[in-house]
Amino acid sequence: MTDELATVETAPDPVTAGPAPEAAAAYGAPTLQVQLKMLDDGLEAPSYAHPGDAGADLRARENVVLQPGERKLVPTGVSIALPDGYVALIHPRSGLATKHGLTIVNAPGTVDAGYRGEISVTLLNTDTRDAIELRRGDRIAQMVIQRVEYAQFVPVNELSDSVRGAGGFGSTGGFTPRNA
Repeated sequence: MTDELATVETAPDPVTAGPAPEAAAAYGAPTLQVQLKMLDDGLEAPSYAHPGDAGADLRARENVVLQPGERKLVPTGVSIALPDGYVALIHPRSGLATKHGLTIVNAPGTVDAGYRGEISVTLLNTDTRDAIELRRGDRIAQMVIQRVEYAQFVPVNELSDSVRGAGGFGSTGGFTPRNA
């Protein structure tokens, strides 16, 4: 653990950088340093399961039982300091969603660069029959760190045209309804 400021180290843009030098970072090697403060020494730090994975696993800090349809805020024992211009997005784990119906209510959850508190995850059991039991240390979510663009909102009387226009909420179809 360190009290030094987070530093940003990015990999070269493959489009503009040309051929990769021999000393290029290995596939899945870190390209950004983020300060990490573990609030619970008994838990594993966020980690990537495989090289190249986008999401680092977050773990439950306490035992939790979620009844069908129930939601709970679950602490992870992790706090971070992101550099300005970055965000951490908290996503559900696909295996838990598929096998148990476990999801995150506000997916993806947003951890802003200025936030320094504990990352907690609002889990929801969408299963209609079975409770889900999570134990301390279980992997419950994935944290994806991304760059952020800061928009300047410019008031206009009319928006520029696009092919899509104002179509949304099923305007392109997607399934064939059954006739009653």
